[in-house]
Amino acid sequence: MDRRSFIKSSGAAMAGTAAPMFPLAALAADDIGIGSIHDLSGGLDIYGKPMVDALTFAIEEQNAAGGLLGRKLKLFSYDPQSSMQMYAQFAQQAALKDKVAVVHGGITSASREVIRPVLNKHKTLYFYNTQYEGGVCDRGTFSTGVTPAQTVGKLIPYAMKKWGKKIYIVAADYNYGQITSQWVKKFALENGGSIASIDFFPLDVTNFGPTISKIEAAKPDMVVSALVGGAHMSFYRQWAAAGLTKKIPLASTTFAVGNEHIVLSAEEADGFLLSYNYFENIDTPENKAFKARFHKRFGADYPNITELAMGTYQGFKLWAEGVKKAGSVEIGKVTTALESGISINAPSGKVSIDPATHHCILNVSIAEVRNKKLNILQTFQQQSPIDTSAVCNLTRNPKDNQQYVIKA
Repeated sequence: MDRRSFIKSSGAAMAGTAAPMFPLAALAADDIGIGSIHDLSGGLDIYGKPMVDALTFAIEEQNAAGGLLGRKLKLFSYDPQSSMQMYAQFAQQAALKDKVAVVHGGITSASREVIRPVLNKHKTLYFYNTQYEGGVCDRGTFSTGVTPAQTVGKLIPYAMKKWGKKIYIVAADYNYGQITSQWVKKFALENGGSIASIDFFPLDVTNFGPTISKIEAAKPDMVVSALVGGAHMSFYRQWAAAGLTKKIPLASTTFAVGNEHIVLSAEEADGFLLSYNYFENIDTPENKAFKARFHKRFGADYPNITELAMGTYQGFKLWAEGVKKAGSVEIGKVTTALESGISINAPSGKVSIDPATHHCILNVSIAEVRNKKLNILQTFQQQSPIDTSAVCNLTRNPKDNQQYVIKA
């Protein structure tokens, strides 16, 4: 797979990448350090490169506007190479050696759960900006990406109304895929549907032939995919090669966040349904202005600004507003400021921090893949991150530190 087909990563982002044998430059006395722990190589780089581009861009914009608190921001970008061991190593380096004020990082939920305890231990604020399975409850962490309560809760009823009620789920075999599958099941059953089967796959699996045969035999009304990473893109190619793209429709909780719709042909992906907070064709003045600035920085041929890239940009902007309100980068003061209900007018619409959960209240849209574009079909305003099975409330219980998981 040619990674260049997914995204043209910025020179600035790549130049700042840390590897164990190449230490980063020291933080100047008056600079504010921003840590970025995103995969720029390995199986998850299709997600990580756009996220680093977005964070680089946000920091450059902030510095051009005078920085924060009269101080320049410095990006420390570490490449964990899709290795959990390196995630832990870089989280510790960011907190102790480079003394950053905040870390924006983690892609998979497994990487988040490696980073989070390290940063908690060393009292470094953590922003996890990835759409994920939901439920993290931790006062030192802000999870700004969309959750299944927001996206799956809209996507599944919409798809069932369009296609039918019998669903076959294929998902990545770790907590994201496992928990998201239970959310799909929940919303399917609540809307009178049924689950034909749930099949899980390790991230390095590339052969989906036996599963595709099982799906054909099960005759579902639709497939819901929560597959993750470059290897799993093989499923969509094999699905199309088996002639099933036009026979059994597909919805996904992950497709296109790595620009898979650009790499695949229109024949392989047309008709897929998705639900996220951000799509590039959102028709607002804020989004048009953002895209003009972003393309001026990265080039008119930058293929697509992804949901994960926008989540990272918005996460930085929320943190920056917290710093301004706190008048400090100290973790306790910034956390208290963020818990006051800070909002931004982002390219995706209004985005607000929910004080009780440290998640975001934001818009979600359903879109259809068509001719390598993501066309918005319907938008739902200001969706809450609070799920109905277990509710985190850091206002009542500020020492809570766990992940609430939907009951199967």
